[in-house]
Amino acid sequence: MINRDLIRIKVVQLTYAYYQNGDRNIDKAEKELLFSLSKAYGLYNYLLSLIVSITQEERRRVEILTNKAKREGTETPSERFAFNKFAVQLEENKQLNAFMEGQQHHWDDDMEIVRKICDQIEQSVIYQEFMESEEDSYDIDRELWRKLYKALIQDNEDLDAILEEKSLYWNDDKEIVDTFVVKTIKRFDPANKANQELLPEFKDEEDKDFAIKLFRSTILNADTYQRYMSETSRNWDFSRLAYMDIVIMQIAIAEMLNFPNIPVSVSINEYVELAKLYSTPRSGSYINGMLDAIARYLFDIGVIFKQLPERRQPQRMQNNQGYNRPHRQRLTPQKNHFEENGYQDEMNENENKEF
Repeated sequence: MINRDLIRIKVVQLTYAYYQNGDRNIDKAEKELLFSLSKAYGLYNYLLSLIVSITQEERRRVEILTNKAKREGTETPSERFAFNKFAVQLEENKQLNAFMEGQQHHWDDDMEIVRKICDQIEQSVIYQEFMESEEDSYDIDRELWRKLYKALIQDNEDLDAILEEKSLYWNDDKEIVDTFVVKTIKRFDPANKANQELLPEFKDEEDKDFAIKLFRSTILNADTYQRYMSETSRNWDFSRLAYMDIVIMQIAIAEMLNFPNIPVSVSINEYVELAKLYSTPRSGSYINGMLDAIARYLFDIGVIFKQLPERRQPQRMQNNQGYNRPHRQRLTPQKNHFEENGYQDEMNENENKEF
């Protein structure tokens, strides 16, 4: 489940925090990196279990309405959504149940948000059309939950606030994890019954090794990588660059040099997008030109031998002016992102727990 995109985000965050942390203990930072990634996998399972909790709440509601209808001699309500075929299969999933057993967080502790989402579902056009339709199949039931998740859970501010209270790590993870939940819904096959496989934490050991190697290479070769930056940016006042820009370029260089199977163009594009997300409004275009220049410099001096992308036009800053500080407040240079916001405390408290 944890893909290279999420790994790059975590490495950017942890590298930035490493330089803001006074002790600069690389082993401790690496441990926190892996813990942060494991929290993302915990969120994945927690969001899948939300579907189960919503389904169970709907059954409770149907049971109450059914008992009332029997007493009054009126028509009993439909059980179609309460016993949605996909949701029942997910509820019985052995892998999900094994993961959730003994975990720190359960939706029983947050039934208010579960009930609120149930209300939103019942009021939605998606739900009403489903309940009115005469078509009945597993595929239709599964597709219903894909639509409901994307419409009412994926961008739910109330839910996001609850998740952030549960874990500060989840604040940055949910957008990516949502895509994996939707992918999992689409992958479910009724033939697999309770043995349907969920996405693994890492696709393989190679991805886990990628995370560790990328982080360690970035830190251990910092002086060399920053020298490469300096050699290709002699017209700039290096000290006036946003510190996040330097961190992002340092990680990008580590990736270009240490992972021969990743094309240079892929590395550049990935870190340009991260610069747009985590640094200043102008950082994306600047880093785009800088990384292109650095890649060509490394090729010219015989450090890398990858195929280079078509030449990019470097983006110049007018009047040699530096950038403003990063616009995402939780990653400002004055603060250690993880220490300031209690991430270290959470890691210590949960050291022997899954999430």
